[in-house]
Amino acid sequence: MGITTFSYEHPELWNIGIILLRLSVAMLASCIIGMDRGLKRRGAGVKTHVLVCLGSALVALTNEYAYMNFSNVDMTRLAAQVVSGVGFLGVGTIVVTGRNQVRGLTTAAGLWACACIGLAAGFGFLSGALIATTFIMFTFKIMSNLDYYLLRTSKIFEIFIEFESIHDVSLFIAEMRQSELKVANLEINRAELSQGSISAIATVQVNDAAKRATVMADIRRMPGVKFVEEL
Repeated sequence: MGITTFSYEHPELWNIGIILLRLSVAMLASCIIGMDRGLKRRGAGVKTHVLVCLGSALVALTNEYAYMNFSNVDMTRLAAQVVSGVGFLGVGTIVVTGRNQVRGLTTAAGLWACACIGLAAGFGFLSGALIATTFIMFTFKIMSNLDYYLLRTSKIFEIFIEFESIHDVSLFIAEMRQSELKVANLEINRAELSQGSISAIATVQVNDAAKRATVMADIRRMPGVKFVEEL
């Protein structure tokens, strides 16, 4: 037997206690997820996650209320709108930095998952909501370390470079070829051409990931390179 106590065959069990329980589970789950995002200074923190989750739970409860009190009500219609509609919040947390780095994807996905947890809690699927919260926190805590490990041990990495002039870009490419290093992609920030300073994002491929630090040191010593940083 699961945690859920409500049954459509016994609507009398749907009372203020059940409503409080489901909304409390939604609030607790979203608070845990929001705290993790807030501690990492992401775009959406505790309040945003709690509001999204509580709103989703309320939609699910409203679905049940309408189903019990009105005829010809589709139990999935409002829930489907939440799953698709919460995307506008996620889009608001995704930004592209001046160095063409995409930030906020994980937070956006977390908000969407938080909305799904709220729906599950609102419908009374409390065991699923709590298990999903545990798995999401596992993803945030453990998978972040895995992501970091994969990025640091990859043979392909991106660097941000500032050059003294546009002519130094061609010198950089020539130096990389002479060192037998592959530049898979080089994107120049053309908006800065008129200002005298040139910056670019380069995708570099090495034969051995252990040589990445040596490659970065060699690039810093190249003529015309003012600044270089691994992204």
